[in-house]
Amino acid sequence: MNPPDSQECARILKELAKSEKAHSIDLKFPDLFGRWRHLTISDAVISPHLFEFGVGIDGSSLGYSSTKEGDLTIIPDLETAFIDPFFEDRTLSFICDIYDCSIEKPFSLNPRSVARRAESYLSRKHPGWQALFSPEFEFYLFESVTFGCKPRLSHIEISSWETDDEEMLGYRIRRQDGYHALPPTDLHHNLRAMICNSLEQLGIEVKYHHHEVGASGQQEIELSFSPLLKIADNTILIKYIIRNLARREGLSATFMPKPIFGEAGNGLHVHQYLVGKKGLSLFYNPKDPEGLSDIGRFYVGGLMDCGRSLFAFTNPTINSYRRLMPGFETPIYLFYSEANRTAAVRIPSYAKNEKEMRIEYRPPDATINPYLAFSAMLMAGLNGIENKKDPGPPLVGDLTQQSEKIRKRHQKVPFTLERALDELEADHDFLLTGEVFTKELIDTWISEKREHELNEYAKRTTPFEFELYYDL
Repeated sequence: MNPPDSQECARILKELAKSEKAHSIDLKFPDLFGRWRHLTISDAVISPHLFEFGVGIDGSSLGYSSTKEGDLTIIPDLETAFIDPFFEDRTLSFICDIYDCSIEKPFSLNPRSVARRAESYLSRKHPGWQALFSPEFEFYLFESVTFGCKPRLSHIEISSWETDDEEMLGYRIRRQDGYHALPPTDLHHNLRAMICNSLEQLGIEVKYHHHEVGASGQQEIELSFSPLLKIADNTILIKYIIRNLARREGLSATFMPKPIFGEAGNGLHVHQYLVGKKGLSLFYNPKDPEGLSDIGRFYVGGLMDCGRSLFAFTNPTINSYRRLMPGFETPIYLFYSEANRTAAVRIPSYAKNEKEMRIEYRPPDATINPYLAFSAMLMAGLNGIENKKDPGPPLVGDLTQQSEKIRKRHQKVPFTLERALDELEADHDFLLTGEVFTKELIDTWISEKREHELNEYAKRTTPFEFELYYDL
């Protein structure tokens, strides 16, 4: 990506700010782990300087600790403009790219650059092809949440009006029985509708929304398909909208994979497929029993073959692995199947046509950095196509209920973040293809996760250890 034309960009930005009557410009940018950070400038300081030199930030505070120098710069991507609905002062907001101090090239660890390189690699390797993604956002809405982790105080307390622990005029959702619940037990329909309206006003097309399986206020919103970079940008924007609208209504929203023991976890099932020049699905073959073409089958084979190392990006937190347990429609083994929600890859039986044929990759959760996770999925799938990785016939039924002989034919998913990082360390060449990922980024990701999450978690004592051991 070349540096922007500073004069033209400054002119466009001034016109945008004037037409939107915006007095402030907010610059949002992702840290290494997928959180948005931001800073705000006045519309009065818009000039070519903003696009020639950017705005300085401290990269060492954003997870980019492997950089030799902490100073980085951010430059707004003018195609990402939106009015931030949560600022009282009318504010025009942009998502930014991160550059080194010299803006001749993007910062090597900039997550948005990875997504751009993944899309560029696909177009170079297969001209006319495009990758489309559609995530399902699962999240909980709580009335109150308190937690603490101090040397002499460690606790979590969650309050939800929907649970069967609370009395709500006789209406309550039983454990694991919230799927498509109807008001009055579904207390948050109006808020979901408000969220979806806000998203559509920002140009994000919503497919549907509903109450999810989990009692205690689990929700789902599913999007229509978008290209990789766009859906990655929208993923962070959607989480931002949901959290802030919930906060405005006196609620707390969380995308944690497993916030409540014994209840359904929050996944981010990712529907995906490749389209050709005519905009039709390259995964479709009407003569195949599953409707899956060779391209689609090999793509699935790539997700299976690279599956264990993918988890370091698609399930990147300690809490991610609390969700991957039997009995909660989550993948325990790496296999694919039609209409089977315990499969790592599910072939939706309702989408077998030339326009909609796709696969659903079910392991991820929303603690991802979406630029890295979606890019990693695409690179795994393309690796499968390039090397004709045939995953064999789809499995029928729940693999956990099959014989041990059949189970041994399929790899188990990693069950800890530590194991997933080990797998990524051992198997990441498919990510380096076409220089989409860099070795520096992969090494930084692994070291940051080990040092600041695994090592710090290992030092803490949990309340459950007191329950197990206090009286021994």
